[in-house]
Amino acid sequence: MIQTLEQPHNCIHCGKSFQKEKTLMAHMCEAKRRYLQKDEKRVQVGFLAFNKFYILVQRSKEKTYAEFCKSSYYNAFVKFGSFVSNINPLYPEKFIDFVIKSNVKLDHWCRDELYDTYMFEMLKVEPTEAALERSVKTMLEWAEKQEAQYNDYFRYCNLNRAVSDIRNGLISPWLLLNSKTGKTMLSNFNDEQLLIVEPVLDIPYWNRQFKAKPADVELTKEIIKEAHID
Repeated sequence: MIQTLEQPHNCIHCGKSFQKEKTLMAHMCEAKRRYLQKDEKRVQVGFLAFNKFYILVQRSKEKTYAEFCKSSYYNAFVKFGSFVSNINPLYPEKFIDFVIKSNVKLDHWCRDELYDTYMFEMLKVEPTEAALERSVKTMLEWAEKQEAQYNDYFRYCNLNRAVSDIRNGLISPWLLLNSKTGKTMLSNFNDEQLLIVEPVLDIPYWNRQFKAKPADVELTKEIIKEAHID
């Protein structure tokens, strides 16, 4: 009986040959690893940023995932994708556009201070309705965990928790500064807490906004009244 030699099995990702199929199946090269990661959220976000970079900066056509895998910037963009997934930024795609247009090096895109710069700017220009909706959602989440009424947030929320929510843009100045209970909570902050929220609560700026947008102030007050927040 004549035995036939097994034909080599080639990795479609790197081209390496193996005599046995099971050896090929166990093989994990960098190219195969990147291919298998394609459905991970951090990789998808990194791929989105990669494409936006080439479209916005290089003015090139949309890249394929295969081209992303072969890029020397793959790991850097995936690292950024992990950063975005972890911090869950306000308006993720706008944040990606912001870092791309900021002229900051790719290696620095994951710095907290860069996100803070973006967030502080976004909180000032986002639609009032979106800011109010996010604030009420934050209150509802707090109420569910505390088994409380959401409209008691300003009365009973732990001040450190409230400071964190305000600092991270989860409670908007629109709601905080236009409600009596919000202002009362703010008056209870100590100097350290006030310093933490200061970048978000630029009082002169918000006073100008309230004067310039009476319709938005009226909308805010209607929501406050309907929700019995005051």
